[in-house]
Order: sequence, then C-alpha cells, then structure tokens
Amino acid sequence: MIQIDPRSSTAIYEQIIQQMKELCLKGIVKPGEKLPSVRELSTMIIANPNTVSKAYKELEREGIIETLRGRGTFVSENAQITLDQGKMEMIKEQLKPLIVDAVYAGVDIEIIHKWIEEISREMRGGRND
Repeated sequence: MIQIDPRSSTAIYEQIIQQMKELCLKGIVKPGEKLPSVRELSTMIIANPNTVSKAYKELEREGIIETLRGRGTFVSENAQITLDQGKMEMIKEQLKPLIVDAVYAGVDIEIIHKWIEEISREMRGGRND
C-alpha cells in the first residue's frame, strides 16, 4: 500500500500524505474504504505511530480521510479536489526550480509536457478524461 523511502529527504509523514493522495487519485483506495489504523499502518511501514498519526490528521484536515469514532479511518466519501489559489501558487513556485534544473540538464520543454501528460494519465488510472 504505502512504501517509505528511508533515504528520501522528504519527511516520512509527508511521504504517507503524498502516497495516500496518489492512491485515492488512482482509484486504488475508494471513497468509503476502510484504511489501516494508525498502529496497523505504523507496523506495516515500520514507522513511529506518532508519525502516522500526524499524516492522518493532515489528511483528515484536508478532507481526504475521516475518522469515525469506534469504527476506524476511512477514505472520505466527500473528498473533493479543491481549487485553492494559495496552494496553487505554492505548487507553481515548487515547480519552477524543477523546470529550471530540467532545462539545464538538457531536457526539452516538450519532453516536460509529455511527462506531465503521462503523470496526469497515470493519476486518472490510464483514462483519457
């Protein structure tokens, strides 16, 4: 389900958040599906339960998952992709250095466009929406 890269410079809780979002986008985990508990997931990925709890709290804050007291944690039925201008600007700023690095590494802008299209298709589960 979730694979943690111990060599990554990305914090473990951020890896969990990113991978959980990806699993939802790809339809691998569906709305209403029960997720492992904090303890179960921390055992599966060999991480501190506090780290998993932090990731779950952020995912819940973003409306991607919901915890129902006494029942468990589920992918939210109401999970929506929201248009947040602040978040969009932040992502754009994070994207700039990647594009600059790619261009200086000799990657043509058209190839970057193809990569974006490939990743987009992958996120839609191969559909051409």
